[in-house]
Amino acid sequence: MIQTIQERIRQRRSQMLVHSYIYYELDDNIVSDHKWQKWADELVKLQIEHPADIGFYDKEFKGWTGAGGSHLPLREQWVMNKANILIHKENTSE
Repeated sequence: MIQTIQERIRQRRSQMLVHSYIYYELDDNIVSDHKWQKWADELVKLQIEHPADIGFYDKEFKGWTGAGGSHLPLREQWVMNKANILIHKENTSE
């Protein structure tokens, strides 16, 4: 299945939110800093090349440089739920 640009931006924004929550709020990580930064750099590039709003955290990611995620809205319920699912999967797969 081929992702549209909007779907890819949404995916990367979701990853930034969830993995930033895991890192900043849970003091844990399940992806390397290098992988997170690779995703962040891709998102920044996509947003520059395709500046139109997609209806998913447009305001929060406007002008975002990929330098960090602590300022993002990390305490959204869906973010916390997804993070907890990923942490649980990571802990049970070890």
